[in-house]
Amino acid sequence: MTENQPEIAPETAPDTTEETPQEVAAESALDARELSAAREAGAETAEAGAPEEGRLVEADADEEQVPLDEDDDEDPSQPAAATDADGEHAAESREDRLKRLEEEGDIAADYLEELLDIADLDGDIDIDVDGDRASVEIRGSEQLSRLNKPKGELMDALQELSRLAVQTRTGNRSRLMLDIDGFRAEHRSNLEDLAAQAVAEAKSGSEPVPMRPMNPFERKVVHDVAKREGLRSESEGEGKGRHVVIFPAS
Repeated sequence: MTENQPEIAPETAPDTTEETPQEVAAESALDARELSAAREAGAETAEAGAPEEGRLVEADADEEQVPLDEDDDEDPSQPAAATDADGEHAAESREDRLKRLEEEGDIAADYLEELLDIADLDGDIDIDVDGDRASVEIRGSEQLSRLNKPKGELMDALQELSRLAVQTRTGNRSRLMLDIDGFRAEHRSNLEDLAAQAVAEAKSGSEPVPMRPMNPFERKVVHDVAKREGLRSESEGEGKGRHVVIFPAS
């Protein structure tokens, strides 16, 4: 009769799977996003005039969550500020301003190119000046575009990192805007359509039309549409509940 032998558990092979450079880059960017998200507690202070950049706000499950930029919430009912949000460059000439913004774009582009090289990712970088800020877009990077969707979190993180790179070089706070393969432009277009519907409702009725809570970037787009259509709009509420109200013509 054969004695029962004790069962020996098979040895578990060590996990030798290495992360790809793309995964490492994505995790690094998301770490930056989590860092900026930790600053969410300062949202109300930012609304009062101390911008919190690169932070994400929560949205309903069926709403798109997008990066915000506190500087973009411009309420037409308030007089325009004579200086930048941080009070710098007030007496700057147009030529000096353009030169400064082009320099910001160059610094951000150099930083992003180096980051793409380290992560072994493809992509072309376009630099422009959009109004009072530098504009940088990463084009032709299928992997970045895929990682960035559907909420734009990667774009948000890379934008903040680019701004920090500019501030490190220049000593000045940057309001640079970053886009990845037209993601921000596409979202702006969708917002303009949404605002146009609210404007039409306000024009056809006699009651103010409140919109869903939005981040400052989104509210700025809505304000612009309402102003273009000759209607008054105001931002109301606080924190995550802050939204735009469009008023019918008086």
